[in-house]
Amino acid sequence: QLQLAESGGGAVQAGGSLKLSCVGSGYYDPGYGDSNYCMGWFRQAPGKEREGVATIYIGPGTTYYADSVKGRFTISHDNAANTLYLQMNSLKPEDTAMYYCATDDVPPTYCGEGFSPDNWGQGTQVTVSS
Repeated sequence: QLQLAESGGGAVQAGGSLKLSCVGSGYYDPGYGDSNYCMGWFRQAPGKEREGVATIYIGPGTTYYADSVKGRFTISHDNAANTLYLQMNSLKPEDTAMYYCATDDVPPTYCGEGFSPDNWGQGTQVTVSS
């Protein structure tokens, strides 16, 4: 059973930075452990719908960013450590949310704005004060 565990959330002032991590363990059948699969970060603020933040297609390293974070956030993956990262700079109060990592074995065309994964972590809270 695939498990994802996020960490790195916290409280920062506007303009600050945080780096989220998501460690994957276990496996699911089929797909995980293949060289190419999709991982992503999502967020959900109270009273709002879940929003896709960024995705990366492991292998080619193709990335996608929501317009709201483009130029401020960077998604990356360390294959050896089986860890997904989200570097968040120039944080704004509107970035306040619970952040989740997720993964699924989907074709590259499904890794991006419409990514709808089946495997989720428990989330880590990010709070940005003005």
